[in-house]
Amino acid sequence: MRNKVIKILGTATVAATVFMASGFSFFEMIVSCKRHKRQVKKKWFELSHTKINHPRYKFEKEYEEGKEWCRQQNMQDCYMKSIDGLVLHAYYLPAKNAKRFVLLSHGYKGSGFGDFAYTAKFLHEQGCNLLFIDQRCCGASKGDYITFGAMEQYDVQKWTFYIARRNKKKLPIYLYGESMGAASVLMASGHKLPREVKGIIADCGFRSMKGQMQDMAANWFHIKWIGLMLLRLDLFCAVLAGFRMKDADTHNAMKTNKRPVLFFHGKEDTYVDYKNSLYNYSLCQAPKELVIVPHARHLCSAYAAPELYREKLLGFFEKYD
Repeated sequence: MRNKVIKILGTATVAATVFMASGFSFFEMIVSCKRHKRQVKKKWFELSHTKINHPRYKFEKEYEEGKEWCRQQNMQDCYMKSIDGLVLHAYYLPAKNAKRFVLLSHGYKGSGFGDFAYTAKFLHEQGCNLLFIDQRCCGASKGDYITFGAMEQYDVQKWTFYIARRNKKKLPIYLYGESMGAASVLMASGHKLPREVKGIIADCGFRSMKGQMQDMAANWFHIKWIGLMLLRLDLFCAVLAGFRMKDADTHNAMKTNKRPVLFFHGKEDTYVDYKNSLYNYSLCQAPKELVIVPHARHLCSAYAAPELYREKLLGFFEKYD
């Protein structure tokens, strides 16, 4: 009898270990980006979805020209500390006869020079002082974990006050995010912000970390239920990274935010389904506009319909400056 109990306990222990180990591997791949580890590109991210949902897929020339323009500008390094003590970095590019400040919040494991490669020059030419923030764990910002907006929303909030303290002329401030950066600025809109913040621009933002994981499982792998995997992911996020998946959600912010929001999304986006923007738009209680661009994939609306995109941006600024 004793041997049988020991065998059962041993089997249960092995099963539990395997169960948690698989969850930890998923956490390491999705959330962790510790700099001292050699980043191995996972096959999970080598699927065709990631390739066709990048501007390089159809707009490589415009994308690379935009990045090169950003690199050639004489930008100022800016630093501040996050609420949890991380040193965060941003590049600041002032404009002559500036009319407004625009904070640029890039996406998952991205960069400001990449995600905003095509729009940065246009914005600068329109009199926008630009602050390209490096999200935690990206670029020159410190951090070991990407939190899908759970902590990034507070980083965005602090950067807005950083801008406000240096905004002697009280120029309008806009928060402009793409992908995870869009989700982050939407979440930040639910917190106290400087009165100079006049509006939010969200391009291809998701509704929540949990929803994004579920969408990718369903759309990429045709897996309809990943409850146990998300349970383990949430556990490791709480224990190791200091946040819960429920903290990365736009719902409450969209219910409380009073600042105007301009939503963009590509109809053919299979990285962040365009229905996420429909959801955020439906919840938003502030003045709002939703622009769905046909045939555009993830972060490609500005490339696929440049005249429409720029017209909407300028109209938004003119209306709320």
